[in-house]
Amino acid sequence: MKDVMGSPGTWSGMSLRVSQCVFAGGSVVAMASAYGFSNYTAFCYLIASMGLQLLWSFGLACLDIYSLKTKRDLHSPVLVSLFVVGDWVTAILSFAAASASAGVTILFERDLYFCRTYPQLLCGRYELSVILAFITWSFVATSAVSMFWLLASL
Repeated sequence: MKDVMGSPGTWSGMSLRVSQCVFAGGSVVAMASAYGFSNYTAFCYLIASMGLQLLWSFGLACLDIYSLKTKRDLHSPVLVSLFVVGDWVTAILSFAAASASAGVTILFERDLYFCRTYPQLLCGRYELSVILAFITWSFVATSAVSMFWLLASL
């Protein structure tokens, strides 16, 4: 068995999961605090996707902490298969939500000039939320690739 960076039950795996939680939570908070986000489907999808990502990453971070504390091995093929599927599903959902929200944000900023016309729309928070969502996705994609690599080496 190879020791893969970011694998479950390691410090690098736990740091990946905690980073995913922090950035997904930041994305949710930034979007939820912006006025009028619920009027746009892409922004609601971003909230739902990042909320799911937050729950998934928090659960796996707790599992990593437990594994580090008790010195348990989490490299069984069944567990790693579950992690692979969960990471790939959440990675695809996160990327789709971040891309859709980025498209709407660019449409508001550059094409329709909604942000200038309607200053009550907090476009800066929309942008911040999208940036944090893409950062979250980058951590999730890293984790998904390392889980797939670990599964292949088992």
